[in-house]
Amino acid sequence: MIVATRIGHTLMEPTEILPVIAIVSLVTVEFGGHALLRFITTDHEKLGEFRERFFRAGHAHAGVLLLLSLVYLLYLPRAGFSAGLEWLAGGVLLAGVLAQSGGFFLHLAVGAQGARSSGTMVTRIGGLLLAVALITLAVGLIGAA
Repeated sequence: MIVATRIGHTLMEPTEILPVIAIVSLVTVEFGGHALLRFITTDHEKLGEFRERFFRAGHAHAGVLLLLSLVYLLYLPRAGFSAGLEWLAGGVLLAGVLAQSGGFFLHLAVGAQGARSSGTMVTRIGGLLLAVALITLAVGLIGAA
């Protein structure tokens, strides 16, 4: 049985819609790069070294991990998973991207230098979700070989 999302009259598979979400999310990373550049070039002191460091980390992780997700989603159909498992694996991956990078931004908002915060916890959870998604894909690819 195929699990798909209805958009208009067309049924879309997870590996058709999840890459669109990742690509659209890259636009937010581009906006973040613009905002970071503005902070660095016009109001460097306002942001401060601590916040700038976490802004850069969140921004960089978001961009790199979204690009990773596009490669992941190209390989996902080769694992031979059901559509439901593809939705789950792809969703876990994208949730991991959001949590890992978003945790840096959360920490810059609520955290303090040298101390843990809800942001560092979210970042760690994101890393765990990414690992689960990547191992799931690797196992599927090995099984399909």
